[in-house]
Amino acid sequence: MNEDEKLYIPIYHKVCLTIEEAAAYSNIGIGKLRRMTNDPRCPFVLHVGQGKRIIKRKEFEEYISKNIEI
Repeated sequence: MNEDEKLYIPIYHKVCLTIEEAAAYSNIGIGKLRRMTNDPRCPFVLHVGQGKRIIKRKEFEEYISKNIEI
């Protein structure tokens, strides 16, 4: 594969999502997701290095299905 080609993996097959992917996947705004992942008790965030955070997809789906309001 050359550098111009990127491996495409559908969101529903990914283990982790970027904030932008999670927003598109869930129809929850990026700002709201950032605020939610600022909480140290957030069950679906994974901090990677300084300032980068990714969303654990399965835990995110479970969180959404168990809550009626965010």
